[in-house]
Amino acid sequence: MWRGVAAVRLLRPGGARAASGTAAVQLRQRLEKELEEIRGAGTWKNERVIASRQGPHLRLTGGGAGAYRAGGRGGGKRRGGALGFFPRCDTCPSLSISFSLSLPGILNFCANNYLGLSSHPEVIRAAVEALEKFGAGLSSVRFICGTQSIHKDLEEKIARFHQREDAILYASCFDANAGIFEALLTPEDAVLSDELNHASIIDGIRLCKANKYRYKHMDMQDLEAKLQEAQKHRLRLVATDGAFSMDGDIAPLREICQLAQKYNALVFIDECHATGFLGPNGRGTDELLGVMDKVTIINSTLGKALGGAAGGYTTGPKPLIDLLRQRSRPYLFSNSLPPAVVGCASKALDLLMESNAIAQSMAAKTQRFRSKMTAAGFTISGKDHPICPVMLGDARLAAVMAEDMLNRGIYVIGFSYPVVPKGKARIRVQISAVHSDEDIDRCVEAFTEVGRKHGALP
Repeated sequence: MWRGVAAVRLLRPGGARAASGTAAVQLRQRLEKELEEIRGAGTWKNERVIASRQGPHLRLTGGGAGAYRAGGRGGGKRRGGALGFFPRCDTCPSLSISFSLSLPGILNFCANNYLGLSSHPEVIRAAVEALEKFGAGLSSVRFICGTQSIHKDLEEKIARFHQREDAILYASCFDANAGIFEALLTPEDAVLSDELNHASIIDGIRLCKANKYRYKHMDMQDLEAKLQEAQKHRLRLVATDGAFSMDGDIAPLREICQLAQKYNALVFIDECHATGFLGPNGRGTDELLGVMDKVTIINSTLGKALGGAAGGYTTGPKPLIDLLRQRSRPYLFSNSLPPAVVGCASKALDLLMESNAIAQSMAAKTQRFRSKMTAAGFTISGKDHPICPVMLGDARLAAVMAEDMLNRGIYVIGFSYPVVPKGKARIRVQISAVHSDEDIDRCVEAFTEVGRKHGALP
């Protein structure tokens, strides 16, 4: 009965099927052109493959187009039972750098694993126990049949940790940011956003119907001018990252809260790069700067310092949390967090609330790296944050140096436009509580060698 009907799929090389028809061909051509433009701009993002747990020491494996073995394409040598494969630098195609790995392998300085809990044995054990007791997943959203006791326990624990009334879990902090502004703000309201806020905050604000104001990065004079202009609206919400992930700088929350009080506004902070390690007890920038009672809403993540698996949350006044359970679309239309993820995040919070020793260790390690790099002649952006951007300016230089650092066993990533402004290319280094002093010193030594080699240092 199907004879004569045009085929809708064609086999492509390797056995994969691709849609046929003029529209599908046009789409493929447009996509391939766009991908080539990304490669040509030097902003292609390669994904190196890790063959070990997340931690300060990694073992990288390879595969995929463009992977190179030590000694050239196809010429890998084996040392210590591990092979390293690394993609070429698309900004600098002549760089085909790779090498064989010896245990303990690569030193990792580019993870958000701030407290080193991603592979902590107690965190892993808690995840396994939750998996065995509560299953692999819920196959449901929360309000149908997707809420288990461990979800409610974790939400209560998050609220207690932040000293707030209640909390609500999301699949990610991106979802939390996508769900908060649309549910809270109306066309009668206004939201005032730092120009360098994270993409998820920007996208969340785009979804809402409030009047939108953007103030210059951490510029309190500009924020005040925007607050004055926004007095005509019913409600004003100032939205800022607590710590900015590309620059390692910390929002001036004291001044923001003073202006919010002066102009009858609320304060929202995204604490993804602060929760767990900033402040005396790791509660974040509001604790660090002594304004916990002046910040109304906190969004943060479970996918960085707090176990590193996945998940995000909003914590704040109970009526707000109740409203989000009724109206926040990412919450209402996304599956519940898997039990294993809930288990490991809950254990990470337990460890953090039992002792602030891990959080406190971050300050000394961060200062060690920043001071040694500054003494070597590098410019490090930000202040007192484990995100330590090594400012280089030139995109090609950042790419070349990052590849050469990997050649010396240090895993760091170069960032350039459009991720950061033109002329502001940098290599972002991230310090973890599980980095030893020797790890940090080795990283600084490699930077110094590579910087001199490529003219970044005299």
